[in-house]
Amino acid sequence: MSQHERDILTIMKPVLDGERTQAKAAELLRLGVRQVRRLQRKLEAGGDGAVVHGLRGRPSNRKADDALRVAVLAAYEARYCDFGPTLAREKLAEVEKLEVGRETLRRWLVEAGLWERRRARGPHRSRRPRRECFGELVQMDASIHDWLEGRGASLVLITMIDDATSRLMARFYAEGTTETHVDLLRRWLDKYGRPLALYTDRHGIFEAQSEGVPLPQVSTQFGRALSELDVGLIRARSPQAKGRVERSFGTAQDRWVKELRLAGAKTLHEANAVLAKVVPGHNRKFAVAAKDASDAHRPLGPGHDLGSILSIREVRTVSNDYVVRLDNRLYQLPPPPLPGLKGGKVVIETRLDGTMRIRFGGSYLKFKEIGGP
Repeated sequence: MSQHERDILTIMKPVLDGERTQAKAAELLRLGVRQVRRLQRKLEAGGDGAVVHGLRGRPSNRKADDALRVAVLAAYEARYCDFGPTLAREKLAEVEKLEVGRETLRRWLVEAGLWERRRARGPHRSRRPRRECFGELVQMDASIHDWLEGRGASLVLITMIDDATSRLMARFYAEGTTETHVDLLRRWLDKYGRPLALYTDRHGIFEAQSEGVPLPQVSTQFGRALSELDVGLIRARSPQAKGRVERSFGTAQDRWVKELRLAGAKTLHEANAVLAKVVPGHNRKFAVAAKDASDAHRPLGPGHDLGSILSIREVRTVSNDYVVRLDNRLYQLPPPPLPGLKGGKVVIETRLDGTMRIRFGGSYLKFKEIGGP
């Protein structure tokens, strides 16, 4: 019998002897009078043992079945041995149809030596609060990681994540180039519209440089495209400044690597197919409501020719015989020539779909490739 139970008996004995009122006992025990009345009846019927809980010494009614524990641990060891308890619980329920509480699973794994207790990290404190509206600021970054765990070629994950809501869009690419970053930007534009600003690092894709020295007056292809879309470009000075996208990579490198493994993904196409299923669930789980429910995205207008804006542009001089050169290839411009074309400057656009356009002023010109130099 515990000390608390002995104290109850000490207070209740005068009640049983008629020397203390039930109201006074209720006050001393911090219980209601009706509870004291029930307690008195139990003591009169069962003696002092009535204050001891009836389940003491017996398994809890909520104790998980031993067979469930065995099945859960067997499935964990076979397929989820490096999964954390939270993700493992989700997969056990989703794939194995084994329902178990997260903390119960954690305790079982620790007791079985399959998981080590981890020191809880202190709360993250950010000096910069979230932006108020969806689309007010979108962070963008790339992560190089062994996403396929050696089953296939190396992949780069490029992610865009809204600062106000943590809603993200992500896609795997073979390389982290200007073209691949522009491709993901186009997908965001098609789905949501034009955000007010993009927050990136100071990689050469976003900041023109010469031998590591920034060139503030020079715009990159990516920066030029954002300028034509009227989207601001903010370049962070440290990884911590764009912490929301950096933390998303930590989650992805834990959860998404395992999702790719479970799906047996070996190629870029298969990896993106897995991502198409995973990202919507990720957004439902981790996205938050914006402080302001309005959407700061602006629609694309009729003057926004994305094929041209998001292309890689090169300026070339037209020769006297109306030929332009790009990457050691020659392109003939057929007649009739436009005024000022000979010796003039044309813009060659290499578009995301692999096609090429040659523009002189506001006009696109016909051309054909001819023999090399």
